[in-house]
Amino acid sequence: MQFLDKGFEIVDDFISQHWLKTIVSDVEQSANPNIGSGLRHINKKLPAVADYLSSAEFQKKSENFLPVGASLVRAILFNKSPESNWYVTWHQDKTVSVSKQFDAVGWRAWSVKDGSLHVQPPLEVVDEMVTIRVHLDATPKENACLKVIPDSHKLGLLSPEQISDIVTEDKIHYCETQRGAALVMRPHLLHASSKSTIPGKRRVLHLEFSDWQLPDGIYWD
Repeated sequence: MQFLDKGFEIVDDFISQHWLKTIVSDVEQSANPNIGSGLRHINKKLPAVADYLSSAEFQKKSENFLPVGASLVRAILFNKSPESNWYVTWHQDKTVSVSKQFDAVGWRAWSVKDGSLHVQPPLEVVDEMVTIRVHLDATPKENACLKVIPDSHKLGLLSPEQISDIVTEDKIHYCETQRGAALVMRPHLLHASSKSTIPGKRRVLHLEFSDWQLPDGIYWD
């Protein structure tokens, strides 16, 4: 499996036309003022997303990639458009959001972002996490597909200086996808995205999962 080897894999037709149309309809009819650029906790704000994540279809499609007992850690709608277009520099996703601070070896750099408590877990936690990015629109290079450095998740948690040294043009892979495909990846795989250079939208459901057992009374936020 390419996901286990290289740290990422593109799965065509991951989401059915039924669920794709249902979620896009909910997005386009939403009155949330932030829906035009992106929205955290999208599973709590759009019923169609919550229904999709609990559906037999999603469970079946994701079971080859998610560890047994995995829980949803983060759910974000990213929505690039001509009105909201941005560049994302090379980075790793290496923080999680939890309900309450706790003492545990290796859990560090506690901070509050967007009203949520964030923390960087130890490498053994991040190593087993899985991100599934469900594409509601096609993402060729021109529409700001994600670009990654294959195998970079095997290098551990990197400093900005290390990232700068690692990223070279000959190592970059462009994850161009069709509408309805998913990009499955390790969150700490080095990745970035450019601004879209074509009119239209680039909507992606960004979903992170972990099977790590948090202390009693603590939950993923």
